[in-house]
Amino acid sequence: MSRQAQDLEVLLDQMVVEHRKLLQYVDLHHAAMKEMNLGAMEQARAQQEACRLRIKGIDSRRKNIAQQLMKLHKFTAEPTLSQIAVLYPPSAQGLLSKRDSLRRIAGELALRTNVSSKLAGAVLGHLNTAVKFIASAVQNAGVYTKTGVHRVAPRIGALEAVG
Repeated sequence: MSRQAQDLEVLLDQMVVEHRKLLQYVDLHHAAMKEMNLGAMEQARAQQEACRLRIKGIDSRRKNIAQQLMKLHKFTAEPTLSQIAVLYPPSAQGLLSKRDSLRRIAGELALRTNVSSKLAGAVLGHLNTAVKFIASAVQNAGVYTKTGVHRVAPRIGALEAVG
């Protein structure tokens, strides 16, 4: 068995662990969003960001090993895990099972973050409407009555404008 294949298996194990942690942090963030607990939301966000950075580091090491295998076996493009499994039959079972579990966890992450993104989109839509309303009020400054009601100038009708 090749050293690169063993290293790849170890990196895939680390990626599975980190993706599971990320899934837990997404769940914590979602629970904090339901309760509108800003402290917990910020803490979950920071944990998610740290986890994403660790995943990025592991993935760069995985790509480095894939490039080594590409040079070793004279591939023209980065080999897939299926191709690597064919090249190293003793590692095939482990590589393919880790790939499948990583895909499953990534699918769960995509589903759960979709809910958060829709909620964030709705909140941003409401904020956008409020900002437009305020900007409109500032742009069209007018006279206010003593009770605080905006006094609107009467509209000029089509006949009054012409003649």
